[in-house]
Amino acid sequence: MTRISTKGFLIAAAALAALSTYAFAQEATPWELKPDMGYAYGKDGKTFAYKMGTSNAGTLLKGAKKVPKGTLFFIGQNGQLYMRTGPYLEGDKFMFGTN
Repeated sequence: MTRISTKGFLIAAAALAALSTYAFAQEATPWELKPDMGYAYGKDGKTFAYKMGTSNAGTLLKGAKKVPKGTLFFIGQNGQLYMRTGPYLEGDKFMFGTN
């Protein structure tokens, strides 16, 4: 099993969500993360998925931070991954989508 940092896992999760801009532009769809998988956003900007084990789960959780509910992840025009914990919905409509 390849080890990834907790920060890498959170960034990867963000990247995967951000890459689904089509879903945001159309209709919101659930984003399914699986408990036995790790997701990484690498130093080169690529995303990866890793099959995880449980033997070192305690090590993975050390220093981990929960992602607050209501967090939006997206890729900026410069290719950088961003997150926003402010409002991004107007009712049920995505504020930054197409008209």
